[in-house]
Amino acid sequence: MRMVIVGSKPVMNYVMACVTILDEGERELVLRARGSAISKAVETVQILRRSFYKDIEVSSIKIGSDEFEAGGRIVRSSFIEIGLRRPEEPLD
Repeated sequence: MRMVIVGSKPVMNYVMACVTILDEGERELVLRARGSAISKAVETVQILRRSFYKDIEVSSIKIGSDEFEAGGRIVRSSFIEIGLRRPEEPLD
């Protein structure tokens, strides 16, 4: 399963990254974002569902916080992982 890390770039960059992965034949992918980029990840999913893949499903949502050291102190940052899945194409 492939992962798209959402950060500070424009939302359409992440939408196009997801479209590229799905057009390569992948059926599942995960968007991961931390902190203020969480809203971009949600917007990316909404654009994908509304404009590109009407059949895409949110298969999982995971939330939590990451701990890391910055400047000699421990910092916590919230994250979200949104799993997306396209159904198998029907067999003729």
